[in-house]
Amino acid sequence: MSTSSPEAVKKLLENMQTDLRSLSMECKKKFPPVKEAAESGIVKIKTIAARKTDILAALKENSSEVVQPFLMGCGTKEPKITQLCLAAIQRLMSHEVVSEAAAGNIINMLWQLMENGLEELKLLQTVLVLLTTNTVVHDEVLSKAIVLCFRLHFTKDNITNNTAAATVRQVVTVVFERMVAEDERFKGLHGIVEQPPPVQGNTNRRSVSTLRPSAKDAYMLFQDLCQLVNADAPYWLVGMTEMTRTFGLELLESVLNDFPGVFLQHQEFSFLLKERVCPLVIKLFSPNIKFRQGAGAAAPPAPVEKPYFPICMRLLRVVSVLIKHFYSLLVTECEIFLSLLVKFLDGEKPQWLRAVAVESVHRLCVQPHLLCSFCQSYDMKQHSTKVFRDIVNALGSFIQSLFIVPNAGNAAAVSAPAGGSGSGSLVTAQGVPATGGGGGTLTTQAAFEYRGTWIPLMTVSVQGSAKATYLEMLDKVEPPSIPEGYAMSVAFSALLDLVRGITSMIERELTTEEEAATEFRETHPEQEWKPEPGAHLVWEEMVNACWCGLLAALSLLLDASTDEAATENILKAELTMASLCGRLGLVTPRDAFITAICKASLPPHYALTVLSSNTSTLSSKAYSIQGQSVQIISPSSESHQQVVAVGQPLTAQPQGTVVLTAKNIQCMRTLLNLAHCHGAVLGTSWQLVLATLQHLVWILGLKPALGGALKPGRAVEGPSTVLTTAVMTDLPVISNILSRLFESSQYLDDVSVHHLINALCSLSLEAMEMAYGNNKEPSLFAVAKLLETGLVNMDRIEILWRPLTGHLLEKVCQHPNSRMREWGAESLTALIKAGLSYKHDPPLAQNQRLQLLLLNPLKELSNVLHADIRQKQLECVLQILQSQGDSLGPGWPLVLGVIGAIRNDQGESLIRTAFQCLQLVVTDFLPTMPCACLQIVVDVAGSFGLQNQELNISLTSIGLLWNISDYFFQRGEAITLELEREEEALQKQALEKGETLNRPFHPAPPFDCLWLCLYAKLGELCFDPRPAVRKSAGQTLFSTIAAHGTLLQQPTWHIVVWKVLFHLLDCVRTSSTTADKEKIESGGGNILIHHSRDTAEKQWAETWVLTLAGVARIFNTRRYLLQQLGDFFEAWEVLLNHIQSAVLSKNNEVSLAALKSFQEILQIVTPVRDSDKAGDAFAAMGVPPVLIDPLSASGPGRPLVRSDSLVERLTRYNGAELQAPPPGEESALEDSTLWWSAWNTWYRAGTESTRPPSGPAEKLAFIPSQPFLTALIQIFPALYQHIKANFSMDDLKKLGVILHGAVSVPISSDASPFILPSYTEATLTSLQEAVLTALDVLQKAICVGPENLQVMYPAIFEQLLLFVEFSCKPPQYGRVETKHVANAKYNQIQLFAPAEWVALNYVPFAERSLEVVVDLYHKTACHKAVINEKVLQNIIKTLRMPLGLKYACPSESTWKLAVSSLLKVLSIGLPVARQHASSGKFDTMWPELANAFEDFLFTKSSPPDNLSIQEFQQNESIDVEVVQLISTEILPFANFIPKDFVGQIMTMLNRGSIHSQAPSFTEAEIDVRMREEFSKVCFETLLQFSFSNKVSTPQEGYISRMALSVLLKRAQDVLRRYVEDERLSGRCPLPRQQVTEIIFVLKAISTLMDSLKKTQPENVDGNTWAQVIALYPTLVECITCSSSEVSAALKEALGPFKDFMQPPVSKVQNGES
Repeated sequence: MSTSSPEAVKKLLENMQTDLRSLSMECKKKFPPVKEAAESGIVKIKTIAARKTDILAALKENSSEVVQPFLMGCGTKEPKITQLCLAAIQRLMSHEVVSEAAAGNIINMLWQLMENGLEELKLLQTVLVLLTTNTVVHDEVLSKAIVLCFRLHFTKDNITNNTAAATVRQVVTVVFERMVAEDERFKGLHGIVEQPPPVQGNTNRRSVSTLRPSAKDAYMLFQDLCQLVNADAPYWLVGMTEMTRTFGLELLESVLNDFPGVFLQHQEFSFLLKERVCPLVIKLFSPNIKFRQGAGAAAPPAPVEKPYFPICMRLLRVVSVLIKHFYSLLVTECEIFLSLLVKFLDGEKPQWLRAVAVESVHRLCVQPHLLCSFCQSYDMKQHSTKVFRDIVNALGSFIQSLFIVPNAGNAAAVSAPAGGSGSGSLVTAQGVPATGGGGGTLTTQAAFEYRGTWIPLMTVSVQGSAKATYLEMLDKVEPPSIPEGYAMSVAFSALLDLVRGITSMIERELTTEEEAATEFRETHPEQEWKPEPGAHLVWEEMVNACWCGLLAALSLLLDASTDEAATENILKAELTMASLCGRLGLVTPRDAFITAICKASLPPHYALTVLSSNTSTLSSKAYSIQGQSVQIISPSSESHQQVVAVGQPLTAQPQGTVVLTAKNIQCMRTLLNLAHCHGAVLGTSWQLVLATLQHLVWILGLKPALGGALKPGRAVEGPSTVLTTAVMTDLPVISNILSRLFESSQYLDDVSVHHLINALCSLSLEAMEMAYGNNKEPSLFAVAKLLETGLVNMDRIEILWRPLTGHLLEKVCQHPNSRMREWGAESLTALIKAGLSYKHDPPLAQNQRLQLLLLNPLKELSNVLHADIRQKQLECVLQILQSQGDSLGPGWPLVLGVIGAIRNDQGESLIRTAFQCLQLVVTDFLPTMPCACLQIVVDVAGSFGLQNQELNISLTSIGLLWNISDYFFQRGEAITLELEREEEALQKQALEKGETLNRPFHPAPPFDCLWLCLYAKLGELCFDPRPAVRKSAGQTLFSTIAAHGTLLQQPTWHIVVWKVLFHLLDCVRTSSTTADKEKIESGGGNILIHHSRDTAEKQWAETWVLTLAGVARIFNTRRYLLQQLGDFFEAWEVLLNHIQSAVLSKNNEVSLAALKSFQEILQIVTPVRDSDKAGDAFAAMGVPPVLIDPLSASGPGRPLVRSDSLVERLTRYNGAELQAPPPGEESALEDSTLWWSAWNTWYRAGTESTRPPSGPAEKLAFIPSQPFLTALIQIFPALYQHIKANFSMDDLKKLGVILHGAVSVPISSDASPFILPSYTEATLTSLQEAVLTALDVLQKAICVGPENLQVMYPAIFEQLLLFVEFSCKPPQYGRVETKHVANAKYNQIQLFAPAEWVALNYVPFAERSLEVVVDLYHKTACHKAVINEKVLQNIIKTLRMPLGLKYACPSESTWKLAVSSLLKVLSIGLPVARQHASSGKFDTMWPELANAFEDFLFTKSSPPDNLSIQEFQQNESIDVEVVQLISTEILPFANFIPKDFVGQIMTMLNRGSIHSQAPSFTEAEIDVRMREEFSKVCFETLLQFSFSNKVSTPQEGYISRMALSVLLKRAQDVLRRYVEDERLSGRCPLPRQQVTEIIFVLKAISTLMDSLKKTQPENVDGNTWAQVIALYPTLVECITCSSSEVSAALKEALGPFKDFMQPPVSKVQNGES
């Protein structure tokens, strides 16, 4: 209920009346005037109450009268009345119905009461009510009221004193509050306080005319308070009797603290502050300044006033307020105050003073903005005290001094002022920690301990507020004793608050600034944001000013701290400072704080160069604080800490173990925290942080695991690593934080990440340095963390990639220490794999540059020589292929490059891994890679073929090349399209640059080039040193060309032929001819080498064979295609040249195979042709059947888009070859120059290979084998078909030489069993067959050919006759000694001594030749050429030899065949001879013939002993046949035959008719062996010829007569001798021969008689008759013979004589003529 409501007013009026009534009642007796006054008062009130309106105003108007009775009542000095009056007055006051006049009266009345010492508490109450309820009291009245209160404060009564003190305080506050209210009012009126004019000089201190009433009161009051404290008389508070300084200071402090605005807004008040308060404070401080503790011992020259705790403490409070509120007004004064404050922290000051000073400093420390101002006002000004720096340094040295000064903790007790007697009892037990001896006794209480000084730590205030203890001891007069550790604890808090305040303030501002910058950039994107430079300068200056002191103090405290929480706080302070310095870009302080943390993490005195180099620069700076030098104290070693780990230091030289304490681990965590949260500002300090972490990780035995995270190593790692359970549980956490630290690098900006990576790289370099030259395990921390950093920064990997991989590649992977190297490679490959699998934006497929960037290091690894690195690299490739193979795209060339970078010195396992990759590529990824890379795949596969470490890989890679070729074939169209597109692009580029397009096999289209590369690669493998590789490559090359060659454009074939095939042939030929002939020992112990391959030469021979055969096959199958190329003839010549050199190579295998190839290109061995089905056509080319249906049946739905699609190309090239050639091409195929070229080759090869060796026989030359010669000769017939048109006599001669040479070559006896077929009768060898076939072909061709060819017949005869001679004299081959086997049967062959040369089976060959001769002569006897060239004579001449040898012939069949042949030939030839007798062409033949007959019929050789009678008779019949031939074919035509010849024949017949036996015949055979039949025929012929009617010339008749007479004379002799012998022998029978002979003669006589009887008498010469008759007596004498046989014959002989018994009719004279 408000005081002005009607009820309240009513109540007030009632109460007033009641009070007045009470008063009148009380005073009724003693004080009537009072009673009357009361009575009138009641009336007055009633009167007022009677008015309906404005009662209170009326009351106030009349207040003097209303109050009067009560004042009078007080005047009575009666306690009861006084109390009642005061209560009533208070009631009036509280309703604000007291006027100014009334108030003055009341104050005067109160003053009297005060002077009388009455109702003192009530007085104070009344004054308070009066002053607080309204503002009517001011000026002198007010001052009187205030003085009244002060006076009451100094009474004897304690309660009064205290109440008065409180009242004074309240009154002072009221005065200032009034002023504030007044200002507000005016402000409300005018909107602004009008600035009073500046006070000039203000000589008159009371010149306050400008102030408003309340302000004036306040001013006067404050001014007098200053006067009073300064012990001067007050100007305004008249009537003051006494005053204490302490109370005055308290009042000043409260006013300054509570109403700073008054002083700041009003110049007058500001003036008071400057002119009165500050000098006052400085003056009062003086005893404290001058005082030196302990100086009292020496007698001072003048007595020094001792510091007085109450005043000193209050002064410091005032100073605190002044600095806090009026710093801006009192800059200079504050500088003095602060300097004093710093001085009070001095070690020489009393302990309590230092404590209070520290509390004051703490108060400053929690006001960062104030500190900031100090910095701006002092530290940043020239020639000014560096106040801020001094404060921090003072705190620092204060803390240091506490550790250094002996007994610093209770210095107060030693030299307390005399009055401080009670303080001595506070001595604390200094020695507590020492009782633990050497062991670090763990004190439960938080404390600092340093070099034996132990200082407990207390909780002094909540963080961030300076709650002082001693500054609040306003009731204490004596200085209190300070507990040990209090000062330290306050200083510690101050330090922490200082750091916290500064850092949070600056960071707040920085954040605001950053936000502003961001906003600005958003709104003005094109402009540059420029912050205000001033702010930064201040912050930097603040940090620069304070960091040294802070660092010194914090490092010392950190070292001394034994409490985890304290340590945590210190570390946090260092960390925030480091981070702040980092944000401000202050490198030195940042590094210094970080170094401090790093050092604290490591064991004491741990040698770590990074840190020591850094601190040396710091410790050289000593900070001078008021002449005291503050060193950064190096950590003490004897700190009492719990040891949690023992491990190995990470140094190059092995040292002992080092110890880690719990505090080290705590610091390590801070370090991790720093790196984790403030990585962005670390910059170059990453080096320090990471180096330290690396050492800690090493000591703790953490080892890198997959992905770079560090995991606790197994206990085995280092015998010297001992970890307590405490740290064991911590390790996973630390390891985790470590990983998170590097994970958080993804939030760093690019520059910071670069700093991080540079730091890791240099760490890694150090670790590598250390790992050189010793096999100690290296520290892999840096490498592992590089990996981790790379992995988490994949999204911006581009900017880190080069430094990251560069370091790993160039440094780590090349390191000699294998573990180091291995991790380098592990990291690099892990990064590459991660980079490729990361979902980049844009994806890798579209960001080719990035992909190549990622793959590049993989390629660079190929330059590293260490096998383990290459192994890792290849494993990586394998994994990349398995995971990213489909999306490699433009990265393929790099990947393939890596796979292909194999060298022979790399060992099998590497090559095997690389090859696995290649196999994977070929099996799975050919379709996904750009076609341009296919060529690289071919090259790589080729390089695996060429490596010589692992044969199986070489062979398998050849298989891969085959698979690749299949792939090309199947995807031909797609590949062609893509390659052509690319080609166009490249062409365009080349044109723009003005260069020519440079790629292998350039003019050919790109798809063809791909094939050419493949062929070239296979070609290269075909002359690999290893035979297996050559063989496989050769087969593959020719198979691919055969199977897929159809895809090539026609001009490309030109390159295939010249650059691939011929090049290959050249190389193989060269290698084969130079190959080593040394025998190769069985390879690899368990591999046996067949004797046909046991020298390099033999192995190369196989290759040569394969290659030549392959090329020939291509020439054969692709003939039509190749002929359309311009230079087919040159190619043909080159091929023939190769075939020739192979034929002539001194190697049977090669030469024989070459001939086969020769046959093939001449299409003697024709491929099967079938033009019916396209399918077969494809099959013949090796097109897989799968392709045929869809391709050949393009169907209505599949139009063939491109003109040269697969099918068309196939049919275009192949159709020609597989079906009958088109009409126009016959001529091309029959191109005679080609065939003549082939003939020349054949001729050269033949002559060379069959020419007998010229040297002596010992040096056994190379003798060609039979199969070779056979094949050589077999080529001729086919070849001849093509060249017969121009085949000349010369050519025939050449052929003859070769045939003869070939047949003359002997056979090695080793080989002979294989040459003959296995049936038992003697046969021809295949070579001999071939020779005869060749001649047969020729003779047939001549037979059907034109006339002019027939001149060749004689030459053929000549050739055949040469062969016939072999029957008697086998051919000689140079000077090689051969063993002649005329007619071997298969089962005789084993008889030869080994290793001889055998001239085999010439007889059957000669005989067959002879048959051919007869046959041929039969056909050609009448030909001109045959007649002219005396063929018949030659035949006879040749046959003379076997005929003459007869039984001496190597084979008996020979002479028999010779005879029958002679007979056949003569039966044909003699008529021709007679026909041409006149021409003389046969003249020379007759003597030959005569000789032949003679040699045969009267052979010099005797028949073999074992000849049976039947055989003899058969032989005789042959002789008879000859004589019959003479009698039928020769003698009847004697007139056409030369006479000499006839004469010879006659002589021969004569000889035959009187055949005398050989002496060796046995008796029994005599009659047979005499060739009776033969003689008889001869005789008959002779006789027949003798008595022929046709004797045309006397000469012939003479020959006959002469013959007869000889015959008869011999008969006469025989008979006579017989008769004599018979007589002589008596009873003894004559020898069988003689008997036989006589019988024969007798038979001859009877025959003669018969003949004479048959002959015309006129034809018989008379002389003959005489001789015949003369025989008769002799015959008669023989009758006595004893032999019955002779008798029988005699009977027959005598019988015909009966015809002579009468003389003939003709005259005898005629007979005698």
